[in-house]
Amino acid sequence: MHVFKKEEYQERIAKTKKKMEEWGIELLFVSQPANMNYLTGYDGWSFYVHQCLLVSLDKEEPVWIGRGMDANGARITSMLADENIYQYADDYVHSLIKHPMHYMADIIKKHGWEKKVIGVEMDQFYFTHRAFVELEKSLPNATFKDANTLVNWVRVIKSDNEIEFMKIAGQIASNVMKTAQKHIAPGVRECDVAAEVAKAQYKGVGEFSGDYPAIVPLMMAGEATKTPHLTWSEKKYENDEAVLLELCGVYRHYHVPIARTLYLGEEPPKLMVDTGKTVLEGLDAALDMIKPGVLVEEIEETWRRTIEKTGLVKESRIGYSIGVNYPPDWGEQTISVRPGDKTVVQENMALHLIPGIWLDDVGFEVDASFYVTKDGVKHFFDDSREILVKK
Repeated sequence: MHVFKKEEYQERIAKTKKKMEEWGIELLFVSQPANMNYLTGYDGWSFYVHQCLLVSLDKEEPVWIGRGMDANGARITSMLADENIYQYADDYVHSLIKHPMHYMADIIKKHGWEKKVIGVEMDQFYFTHRAFVELEKSLPNATFKDANTLVNWVRVIKSDNEIEFMKIAGQIASNVMKTAQKHIAPGVRECDVAAEVAKAQYKGVGEFSGDYPAIVPLMMAGEATKTPHLTWSEKKYENDEAVLLELCGVYRHYHVPIARTLYLGEEPPKLMVDTGKTVLEGLDAALDMIKPGVLVEEIEETWRRTIEKTGLVKESRIGYSIGVNYPPDWGEQTISVRPGDKTVVQENMALHLIPGIWLDDVGFEVDASFYVTKDGVKHFFDDSREILVKK
């Protein structure tokens, strides 16, 4: 059963069609799992095989096409009528002779769309080079255009119902972080803490179940704090070392990330303390200026100008848009908080600011996940951003 009312999906489809018209696209070939979920409610661990959603300007409801064994999943979880769910035989899977795009092209021809301007998500994780080659070869009279983030930009403005889901995800995120902080201690294996984190992510809070995150727990300790995006091992935590945690709470695939820094020992090194103070000062300044109407690049500029007196420099972006997503990324691939992003901030945008600093001698991570209101920002969790010291 789809998690939102059918009317909300219909509104999302209407907004998508409007953007298709703006981009000069008549038929949209959707392959990103999050976009399929956003437009129809479809939810299954089926994205490792080829599947798609076809949105046409001349058809009210989209068409889903996927592997035969997943078709009932589409019937159960999506708002689509049965007549708009198509399934290909299993001998299309991992075949050297046939390809699912051949079947999908046949469905496109069946609906008379083979000469349309077709928008394809050219840079999505599950749309391969061969998929495009086979689709293009099967539809020689079509005109293909890159529509990589078309639906993603529709997703940027959240509905009130989506914000409520993310508030729940924020509660889960807070509990997940507290769980990690509770279990991390000298002599404890990193993998054992990761197991507790996963349990908290899946269990959720109160009556609300958690969900699997698009990114696994990122847990850097000791020397590994010099860089982001590392996971865990059987290594045991030690005294006098820092731990950087980048975790997430997820509800119905809506993600709210949370990042914090922990230190095991009597007192963190002065460089870490000073770096933390600088990062927090910059983050607070950025958060204070966010409101509808400002440009995304102005958020980064505020951060940069606040910290520049210390000599600290962060080359990468300091944030991005968040919402519904599937592995391997919880970012929406739209807003990037960095110079040059002239996106106008609007109400009900949801952002993750994470101005982490990784130096040769020390790392520091902290973040804020929030949505925009007419008066500024509202946070999805209110956990302390200070370094947690565990003696």
